[in-house]
Amino acid sequence: MILYYSPGACSLSDHIALIEAGMKFDLAKVDLKTHKVDDGRSYLDINPKGYVPALQFDDGEVLTENIAILSYIADKYPALMAPGQFGRYRLLEMLSFISSEIHKSFGPFFNPATTEKNKAKSLDAIRKRFDYAATRIKGPYIFGEHATVADAYLFVTLLWAEKIGIDVPKPLKTLAEHMRARPTVDIALRQEGLA
Repeated sequence: MILYYSPGACSLSDHIALIEAGMKFDLAKVDLKTHKVDDGRSYLDINPKGYVPALQFDDGEVLTENIAILSYIADKYPALMAPGQFGRYRLLEMLSFISSEIHKSFGPFFNPATTEKNKAKSLDAIRKRFDYAATRIKGPYIFGEHATVADAYLFVTLLWAEKIGIDVPKPLKTLAEHMRARPTVDIALRQEGLA
C-alpha cells in the first residue's frame, strides 16, 4: 500500500493508524499547491479531489477520505476500534464529528485570503466543538483505556489548535499528551519531518 500524505495534514491520522496496526505501507509526499507527488507524478491522477489522504492498494484501488481510510484500518485491526456492541457505529459517529465539525472549522486558518473576522468566527466554532469533544472522553482516550483511529484524527486537530494558539479543555490536553507518548506517533511525526 501507499499512503499519500502532506506533512501535518489530516493524513497524519492515517499514518499513525497504519503504524499502530502494523500494516506494511510506503509513503508518498504530496505538494498540495502543485498537486505533485514527490516522485514527479500528478497527484490528481491518483486522487482527482486533489487533497490528502489517499491510500492506494497493491491492485491499484484507491481509497480516499479520512473516515473511509480510518474505518478500513480499524476493520483490519480491531484493537483500533471502539469497544462494545455499538463500537463500530460509535467510532463512525466520532470520526464524522471530527471530520465535519472540528476539521472543517479549521479551513479558514489554512486559507491566506480569510479575513480576521471569519477567523474569529471559526475560532468560536472550534472552541465549542472541542468543548463538546471533551465531554465525550471516557479515559485517557476517547473511548477509554485504548487508543482508536478516532484518537489519531482528534490528535491531529489538537496539533493544529496548538499551532494556532487555541487553548483546549483539560481532557483534550490529556489525550494529546497520551498520544504524543505513543512510539507510533513519534515515528509518524519523525517520518513527516514534524518532530
